[in-house]
Amino acid sequence: MKPPSFEYVAAATLDEALEALADTSLETRPLAGGQSLVPMLNFRLAAPERLVDLNGIEELARVEEMEDGGLRLGAMVRHRQLEHESLIAQRAPLLAETAPFIAHPQIRSRGTVGGSVAHADPAAELPAVLLTLGARVRIARRSRDGESGSRVQRTLDLHDFFFGPFYSALEPDELLATIEVPPSVAGEGTAFDEIARRRGDYALAGVAARVRLDSGGVCDDAAISLVNGGSTPCLMREAAQTLVGAQPTPEAIEAAAATCAETSDPAPDMHANEAYRRHLIRVLTSRVLSRAAARARP
Repeated sequence: MKPPSFEYVAAATLDEALEALADTSLETRPLAGGQSLVPMLNFRLAAPERLVDLNGIEELARVEEMEDGGLRLGAMVRHRQLEHESLIAQRAPLLAETAPFIAHPQIRSRGTVGGSVAHADPAAELPAVLLTLGARVRIARRSRDGESGSRVQRTLDLHDFFFGPFYSALEPDELLATIEVPPSVAGEGTAFDEIARRRGDYALAGVAARVRLDSGGVCDDAAISLVNGGSTPCLMREAAQTLVGAQPTPEAIEAAAATCAETSDPAPDMHANEAYRRHLIRVLTSRVLSRAAARARP
């Protein structure tokens, strides 16, 4: 099928893009990598009257090191950059580890970090991984009536960004501009794994984990998030909390994995029922927690 007709705006700057989004006379959608939006247009699942192309905005394509040692990723950073850029591998190795699991090389070459997060797909890898890392999003828009300045920005913790499947905190005139990833700290280890019917398919289940150990080998912080484990990208706080204050022994890890599976809410479909997905979540959680704990040790 072909997409419905639309007005096309090729924005050269962030302000140009925000100006187009602020014009509410037409229903407007931003176009980043297009790996989700273009198929939706072709199948008439979306029919915006205007598309604002972000691909010409250089300031949204930057990978920068923040003053505290964390990473600032522009919304137009491609998945392929997560896979290959050395700064990302040094500062956020979990992103580099996860990137090869995302779809296929052709899609990774076009798909963007901001597009994946803004799409809010519970089956996508990046939202879950960024949740595990404690990321924040910076959202921009044009000033509304009565507000000073030309541009307004707000920052949200990523766990406050997702409201439901394909539904986020973004307002129609807002644009996700950057994602900020806190720096890793001493004694911290991360890991990711997923199971799919074929490499590149949507995962039947996936798990990302972060474990931090103190000098005595006791876990003082942990985070677990799921791919396809619920209606939104979600942190499994109860499961992660079972590890805090204890050493990550095989028994402790298995208990956390069991809690993670029990408290997850995977949706059944033609590929796997709920019980099988819970089984995969338990197995994968045990696997990635063991790997993350091993990497956290000095």
